Amino acid sequence: MLIPITRERFETLIPLTATASQYAYYWGNWQNLVKQILFSLLGIFLVWLLSLTLHSQGLSLFLGIFAGLYWLWNPVAKASFRNAKYRRYPYSGFWQGEILDVYVTEEVIGTEETANAKGELVLVENRERRLNLELGDERGFFAKVQVPLRRQHQFISPGQTVHLLVMSEDPDLRRIAKLSDLYIPNRQIWVSDYPWLQREAFKDVSQQLGRRSPRRSNKPTRKRPS
Repeated sequence: MLIPITRERFETLIPLTATASQYAYYWGNWQNLVKQILFSLLGIFLVWLLSLTLHSQGLSLFLGIFAGLYWLWNPVAKASFRNAKYRRYPYSGFWQGEILDVYVTEEVIGTEETANAKGELVLVENRERRLNLELGDERGFFAKVQVPLRRQHQFISPGQTVHLLVMSEDPDLRRIAKLSDLYIPNRQIWVSDYPWLQREAFKDVSQQLGRRSPRRSNKPTRKRPS
């Protein structure tokens, strides 16, 4: 089921500025916070050096405050810039479907060089367990989503109803360009790598537009990789 939504509602669901969840996403852990604070201190030092050549105390003060608060405004700037990538799509819709298949894979997310016991440099792969969901509806729409595996994902299973927001450049939403977070209403579970949606607002939309999912077909799901 796919229901177009108005631009006004879309901009409420994906706001221009960072939500609390998005701010927390870019805030990261304490190690990332320490890194951001160090950048702020470095910025203050550079501004101080620059102030020795500037004759404007007002400008120096402004730059100092700007650099000193880098750790505070940087997450907002990153999230707002990322939101703008989705907000550029002129059309959007509320989609309801079901989970066709669920499986876990291990993916390479990066590599790094390290020394072994002999002092030789070896390339080590950084791997991460990821959740894979295959989604579909009665109209033939199909999508595959992959996100980092979380503890709450153990409650996800094939046949569950899923709600999400789709974005498109076509007025009839014929070609889907982007998908938002996935929301599983019967379990109150969110599935995403990045929290695109204003989640409380989307829950209201989910209750208003969602309906009971149609009976599943007898079509077998894809065999999970071993």
